[in-house]
Amino acid sequence: MDGSATVEQLNAQKELVRKLKQAAKENKNVSKEEIDREVKKLLELKAQLEETVTTKHFVLKAPKGTRDYGPEKMAIREKVFDVVVGTFKRHGAETIDTPVFELKDTLTGKYGEDSKLIYDLKDQGGELLALRYDLTVPFARYLAMNKIKNIKRYHIAKVYRRDQPQMTKGRYREFFQCDFDIAGTYDAMIPDVECVRIVYEILSKLDVGNFAVKVNHRQILDGMFRVCGVPSDKFRSICSSVDKLDKLPWEEVKQEMVNEKGLDDAAADRIGEYVKLSGGMDLIETLKQDSQMMADKDCVSGISDMETLLEYCDLYGVQDKVVFDLSLARGLDYYTGVIYEAVLKGVQIDGEEVSVGSVAGGGRYDGLVGMFDSKNKVPCVGVSIGIERLFSILEQKNAKSSTKIRSRDTEVYVVSAHKGLVQERMKLVTMLWDSNIKTEHSYKKNPKILVQLQECESAGIPLAVVIGGNEIERGVVKLRDVELREEVEVSRDNLLAEIRKRLNSS
Repeated sequence: MDGSATVEQLNAQKELVRKLKQAAKENKNVSKEEIDREVKKLLELKAQLEETVTTKHFVLKAPKGTRDYGPEKMAIREKVFDVVVGTFKRHGAETIDTPVFELKDTLTGKYGEDSKLIYDLKDQGGELLALRYDLTVPFARYLAMNKIKNIKRYHIAKVYRRDQPQMTKGRYREFFQCDFDIAGTYDAMIPDVECVRIVYEILSKLDVGNFAVKVNHRQILDGMFRVCGVPSDKFRSICSSVDKLDKLPWEEVKQEMVNEKGLDDAAADRIGEYVKLSGGMDLIETLKQDSQMMADKDCVSGISDMETLLEYCDLYGVQDKVVFDLSLARGLDYYTGVIYEAVLKGVQIDGEEVSVGSVAGGGRYDGLVGMFDSKNKVPCVGVSIGIERLFSILEQKNAKSSTKIRSRDTEVYVVSAHKGLVQERMKLVTMLWDSNIKTEHSYKKNPKILVQLQECESAGIPLAVVIGGNEIERGVVKLRDVELREEVEVSRDNLLAEIRKRLNSS
C-alpha cells in the first residue's frame, strides 16, 4: 500500500469513527463492538502509514537554490565582506538589522512583476508573513516606523526569492545582499554619485575584472515611453520588459511587449530605436537635440540630473567606468530617479570567459518611505552589491589558482617534541592566548612530532613553537619558520617579542 493511498484511507477511517461515536452519543443504533472494530482498523492504518514513512528513502541534500559553504569558501567570503564593509565604513555608514520576515502587506505592491517571487509563510499566529525579498523595503519600513529623516546606513543580510536558480552564475533562492543607502533631503546627485563611487571602489579592490557601471534615469524612461506612444497604464509593465534586454535580444523583448502586453507595434519599434543608445556626455547632447524628448518635462528633468551626475562622476574619478545607457530599466516599481547597474565585461579565468551578469544595482526611491507613512516622505538613494555573483567569480579563480586559501587564522602552533608534555603545551598556549596571539596545539596527549609539523604546513600556520624536556630545563623554546623549515632557539622571556616581530614582518 503506497503512502498517498494510506493517508486517504486513514482520513476516511477517522471520519467514519467520528461519525460512529457521534451516533452512539445520540443513542442511535450503533453497537460498541462496531465502534471497536472500526477503531481497530484506524489503528492498523496508522501503523501502516508510520511504517511507510519510516522506510521511505530520505534524500540528503540542501534545498534547491541554496548551498553550504565549507571553510575555504567561507574564507573567500570573509575577505569579500571585509572589502565591502571597509568601503561602506570609509564613506561614513552605520549599520542596522531588520527581521528576516516581514508582514506580507509590507512587501506586496513594491516589486512589480517580481512580486510573484516573494516567499509566503504559513500563518502561525494571526499574521500573514513573508520572507524579505530585498533589504530596501524593510529599510524604508524601518525609517517610516521610527520617524527617521536622515541616515547613511549599510546592511548585510540574507534575502529570499522564489526564482529559478542558476548556481554557476551566482543566482540562488537564498543569498546575501550588501546594501548602502543614504536617506535624507540633499542637493541633487551628490548622494547619488557617491553610490556609483562605492561600486567603483568595491569592484576595483576585489579585482574581479573589467566592469562598467550603467546609469539611466526613471524620468527619462517615462518620458521616452510617452514620446513613443506607450499608454501611461502600461509604463511599469513595459519597463519590466525593457529590463530584460541584458538577458534577451531585442526581438524577443519586442514580441513580449506586443504579443503579451498589447503594445502597439509602431510604439515598440520607436522604443527599440532609443534603447540602442548609450554613451556619456555625447548622449546628453544627442537627447538635447531631440525636440520630442525635450518637450517632455520628465525628460528635461531627468536629462538635467544625468548631466550633473556625469559631471560629478568625472570629479570622483569614475567617469571611465560609467556608461549612460537608455536600455537600463531596473524593473522594480519603487525607483523614481537615477538608476544604475554594474556589469562585468567577460571575466577571464585561464582564458575561459565566465558570464555572471549584473554584480550591483540600485537607484533613487524617493516615494517608498511615504508608502508606509504619508507624513514622513524621506528621499532615499542606494546601491546593493550582488555579493553571491562576486563569490562565484572569486571561487572559480581560486579553483584555478595554485595559491592555497587559508581557512584558519592561526599564527602559532605549539609542538611537543616527545611524550609527557601536554601540561607544558597547555601552559604555553595559555600565555600566547593571554597575549592575543592566535594559537593552537594538538588535542592528543602524546602526538607524534611529524604529525604536528605536517598539520602546521597543511593549514598554512606560519610559526611553530617546539618544546622538549631539554628546552624546558634551560628556559628556551625552538621557534620554527614553518614554510622555510628553519628553527632558532629563543628564550622564554623573549618569545612574545620575537613572535610579534616575525608576524609583523610577514
